[in-house]
Amino acid sequence: EVQLVESGGGLVQAGGSLRLSCAASGFTFDDYTIGWFRRAPGKEREGISCVGVSDGSTYYSGSVRSRFTVSSDHAKNTAYLQMDSLKPEDTAVYYCAAGRTTCSYYTGTDDYDYWGQGTQVTVSS
Repeated sequence: EVQLVESGGGLVQAGGSLRLSCAASGFTFDDYTIGWFRRAPGKEREGISCVGVSDGSTYYSGSVRSRFTVSSDHAKNTAYLQMDSLKPEDTAVYYCAAGRTTCSYYTGTDDYDYWGQGTQVTVSS
């Protein structure tokens, strides 16, 4: 069974850091791109980053670029999102997704086949 499980969310103060994990199982990890999305209360789902597991390609949206870093570990079938310099506006449920696609500016929601359940990130002022 295909499964993606996010973890690492929590409550932090503005300026703090969190590292989210996305553990994958049930598919060939190396063939996929892992995307990170978030949904803040009352807001549309926003794609913020992706990483191509096999080639290491990455993309970041303007809202997180220079603060967040995405990576993957083939041996652990796990992707990570390191979040630094967190701001209150980063408060959201964060989701990882997997798709047989490239990671680029053009990669969007419809390119992903599998989704995790999400993990809550709350950043206090």
